Amino acid sequence: MAKLNTPEIPSCPPAGEGVHRWLMEAAWACRKFGLTPDAAAQELEARMTRRPTSRNEIEDAVKRAFGAQRVIWHSKRNWQAPAKWPEANAEQIEAVAASGLSVADLWEASPIRFDDEQPRTAEILEQIFPGDPLLCAGSKYNFFTMHLSQFKADADALEQVVPSPMLSKWGRTKEGKESQHTLEATAPRRFLVIEGDGTSKDQQAAVLLHLAERAPLSLVVDSGGKSLHGWFFVAGKSDEQLAPFFRRACALGADKGLWLRSQFVRMPDGTRDNGNRQHILFFNPETITP
Repeated sequence: MAKLNTPEIPSCPPAGEGVHRWLMEAAWACRKFGLTPDAAAQELEARMTRRPTSRNEIEDAVKRAFGAQRVIWHSKRNWQAPAKWPEANAEQIEAVAASGLSVADLWEASPIRFDDEQPRTAEILEQIFPGDPLLCAGSKYNFFTMHLSQFKADADALEQVVPSPMLSKWGRTKEGKESQHTLEATAPRRFLVIEGDGTSKDQQAAVLLHLAERAPLSLVVDSGGKSLHGWFFVAGKSDEQLAPFFRRACALGADKGLWLRSQFVRMPDGTRDNGNRQHILFFNPETITP
């Protein structure tokens, strides 16, 4: 189906930059323009700049906009298969760990070290998220989105944070429910966080130092449990540019789930639900550029 030549239907943003939100806006525009639900689904797919996460992603947007019970359409695009992240490779992990690097080396390599018990959460957040942006923080089932200035005084008591700013306080989940923690409302990726809890912390430290040769390592947070969270500064990079780096990380034991831009990670110098402090092991603010 040819794209409609009308300003009433907005252009789809670049892949990874608000496509989910655009689907809803474009579906409403299709309804206003007089298309049927089936034709609208075809039109949305034709305009999308990335592969749909599922067929339901398009259908759900059309159903909500049109109040339709069913949407029948046939895909017209030959989408490339989505990236498949490799499984952890024990031999590659052992080869990296054979360097002998450990958590102690990660600490020694840190340009800035915090060796007292003074909470540094607010200080760190202000440096990695300048300009008082909206941030989503809290825990898996108890979270909020607000400006950093509104919660920074108590940030050290929090457990988790989304490693990118938010576009708005509210967004819609894939199920269409309003929430303050959604992919739809998450801004373009600022940090890509690498976590691996299937190996020792010394092995994880060796992996993070190895990956730091390929991307700027800004921060490493001890989860207060079994893992380390390495924050790599990737602002301005597309998912296509970052995919080779993340594939390498996955082969070295990284959690594949952290590719999701809205996924919670450990709050720097925050407090885990068991009361353990999530210490900062490495901090290099020089890697964070405007």
